[in-house]
Amino acid sequence: MDVDHADTLAEARAVLDRYEAALMANDVAVLDELFWDDPRTVRFGVGEILLGADAIRRFRRSRAGSGYPRRERLETLITTFGRDIAVTNIVFRRLGDGTIGRETKILARLPGIGWRIVSAHVSLAPPGTAIER
Repeated sequence: MDVDHADTLAEARAVLDRYEAALMANDVAVLDELFWDDPRTVRFGVGEILLGADAIRRFRRSRAGSGYPRRERLETLITTFGRDIAVTNIVFRRLGDGTIGRETKILARLPGIGWRIVSAHVSLAPPGTAIER
């Protein structure tokens, strides 16, 4: 299996960067586009469990106008498996209160539509959590 192929890593990073820009701009249309439109898509957030693309879209619309807490990425880790699967992990810090968070996404290159997020999980770390290598 081709792990961390350079072109696939670059494509996955571009999706991740596009998602982050849309999140910070509260661009609901792009956020919706980047998730696989399928009932098997999941997003586990800090305070929600969203099963299926419809639930994810409803959640996005419920937050439209309120936006998301501003954040900065501290670490970005991407691993690709073959040419069509990527796992992305970021560690971020919320700018308002300094809370550390974690976000994992599984991306799949799907026939006819390209890269989509098929699974996402966001959580906040307890105060004092260290980032270790």
